[in-house]
Amino acid sequence: MSFFNARPSANAIQALEDSEVYYISLPSLEELFETIPKFERFFRILSQNGFELYERRITSQLYKTAEERYLEFRKRYPDLEQRIAQKQIACYLGITPAFLSMMRKESGV
Repeated sequence: MSFFNARPSANAIQALEDSEVYYISLPSLEELFETIPKFERFFRILSQNGFELYERRITSQLYKTAEERYLEFRKRYPDLEQRIAQKQIACYLGITPAFLSMMRKESGV
């Protein structure tokens, strides 16, 4: 929302792997929406999908156990666990790396 409101964000994004980052200014994005109306629809669908993922993650944090969140993470992102550090996974799950290690040990992972 900070992008659309032209205010500093309370959140940050950290790339865990090599990435390419593209940037567009709000005036340029608005011009793109006016010039290519299908792009506005595409962006709306992309935003809806992003909001769904955000809502799912918040609900998971509120109502699921750490083990349930971990199993869901492994199911949703099967290859990611081998590519990123355990501390990043623990942070994503809202638990300590030590607790994640204990859960992995108990489940035989």
